[in-house]
Amino acid sequence: MALEHHLDATLRHKQQVDNSRDYVLPFIQQEFPQLEGLRVMEVGCGEGGVLTPLLEKGCNCVGVDLAPDRIELAKTFLQKYLDGGQLKLIAKNIYDLDFLGEFRHSFDVIILKDAIEHIPDQEKIIGHLKQLLTPRGQVYFGFPPWYMPHGGHQQICANKFLSMVPYIHLLPRPLYKGLLRAFGEGDDVVVDLMDVKSTGISIERFERILKRQQYKITQRRFYLINPIYKYKFGVSARVQWKPIAAIPFFRNFVTTCVYYMVKPAVSH
Repeated sequence: MALEHHLDATLRHKQQVDNSRDYVLPFIQQEFPQLEGLRVMEVGCGEGGVLTPLLEKGCNCVGVDLAPDRIELAKTFLQKYLDGGQLKLIAKNIYDLDFLGEFRHSFDVIILKDAIEHIPDQEKIIGHLKQLLTPRGQVYFGFPPWYMPHGGHQQICANKFLSMVPYIHLLPRPLYKGLLRAFGEGDDVVVDLMDVKSTGISIERFERILKRQQYKITQRRFYLINPIYKYKFGVSARVQWKPIAAIPFFRNFVTTCVYYMVKPAVSH
């Protein structure tokens, strides 16, 4: 049962804007109260909805995405900021040497919202981001822990039953793939879900990577109910109960979203 926002880019953009304005922006402001003039990059910017409230507050932004069609969509939503020189939208890989040459040590905030769980070799990209931060720079991460009820993104399934059943993504790969096929999911959905199964990330593994890459956590928030569920399921956001958030591993199963602000522990 693909949700409406999966099919409607305009609706998806509006939901991203609202979610960013109400939740992401205030979280970032705990570390950067003064937003005007802040240099911000979003990796995996899609249609640009997350960046929109930051642009409204006077940030200078760069949106990067590997999908040229999504960058073109972002241009239609954010043309006035492009025309005003406040925004650049780029379809490129941030590992490219020319990208690093242009933006080395350029950004006060780098945003990865619902992105890190899709990226292969997460240790590599988390380490690489240091080269793009200013000396005061920090990275915002927001993602669903892999072991949470729908951490496999199975809500994109066309089959309503599969889209609603929790934890099926935790089945062994052959069994999970067979189940998707048995319920009639198309090749594109199966490929997407198996890719997420390869790259999904837990709270513990994420924090281990941060430690190895010498980052310090400056802010952290766990949600029992992901703020974006307001649009998906009509339920209000709810912060995770602190005693649950403190229990390693178990917290992954009942935490639907985590927010982090992190900075390099060693100045560059």
